Amino acid sequence: MKNRYGRLSAWVYDLDKPTGRSFGDIEFYRDRLAGCVGPILEPAVGTGRFLIPLLEAGFTIEGFDASDEMLERCRANCRAHGLAPPLHRMRFQDFRYDRRFAAIVLPLSTFELIAAFDEALAVLRRFHDHLEAGGRLLLDLESLGGFFDDAGMRSWTTADGDVLTLTDEHTDVDYLAQRTVTYLRYEHWRDGHLVDSELELFTMRWWGIREFELALKATGFRDVTMSGSYQPGRPPGRDDKVITFEARRD
Repeated sequence: MKNRYGRLSAWVYDLDKPTGRSFGDIEFYRDRLAGCVGPILEPAVGTGRFLIPLLEAGFTIEGFDASDEMLERCRANCRAHGLAPPLHRMRFQDFRYDRRFAAIVLPLSTFELIAAFDEALAVLRRFHDHLEAGGRLLLDLESLGGFFDDAGMRSWTTADGDVLTLTDEHTDVDYLAQRTVTYLRYEHWRDGHLVDSELELFTMRWWGIREFELALKATGFRDVTMSGSYQPGRPPGRDDKVITFEARRD
């Protein structure tokens, strides 16, 4: 299953991107959402890295994720901070709420996990339909250069002294579909012995800046703006690794 985020994947994610770790996105989104009375939705909420700091800043925010393992860690992290936001197991393709949101936020290139163009447009329409009048969509896209960087092997040491490793390797680059496919091999080691392993197929789709702007407008959004490297109002430049889009529903 593509982009599965299983047990070891969720564990590695929690170690590599613990609660509150910011890449500039937490501060940026917090400032851009200032004055938003909510509610706010974070699709693909993961382990709560982004969600929990916004809750602690006073925002009314909730989330969903397709991975039971990620949600389990998110709930545990929330409990550790004395928080209990609504969290649901849902997918991009068919999430549904009986209310609308003041904002929908997808930091850290989450939207690029949707690998098919038509499916991505359908998800943008779902976002649009789930925003209240004047509600905002804010999301990050990774620049093209990041799609072709093989990280090799990385490792993390757990609280118990075990070692988790992640090895990634690109297996396919489809320039026509603007999509990369990567094998991610997760391994859990204890005293030099392999305890468990997972192999995941990880797919992401890159977007051109103007292409995504047109996609937002085609799905009903207006007032589309772009910022480079979490600097509000600064147009993206060739050296920016992250481009943040903001758009509004009528």
